[in-house]
Amino acid sequence: MEDHIEVAGVEVDRERGVTITFGDGLVAEFDLMSLRLACPCATCRSLRDKEEEVWPQPSSPQPLRITGADLYGAWGLNVTWNDGHATGIYPFDALRNWAEGKRP
Repeated sequence: MEDHIEVAGVEVDRERGVTITFGDGLVAEFDLMSLRLACPCATCRSLRDKEEEVWPQPSSPQPLRITGADLYGAWGLNVTWNDGHATGIYPFDALRNWAEGKRP
């Protein structure tokens, strides 16, 4: 694995977002709303492709929160949201690109 996508640490603040420290020392912060709107799962990608809202949906709880987060192997982070959505796995290489200004 290349240093720039090696992850040295992941910090989840359920009320604010996720902070990832990459192997080369880059620290990247991702706020809740940005993460939720960029969910990489097939359902959310399909909604974005149709220019429909990913979040909030009519039944979405407010405010948005993370209820859980787990490493998905060594290559990604799976986030569970307080609306029950939990199918998005955020690949670390995509998060690194995002941190460098290449929006997902």
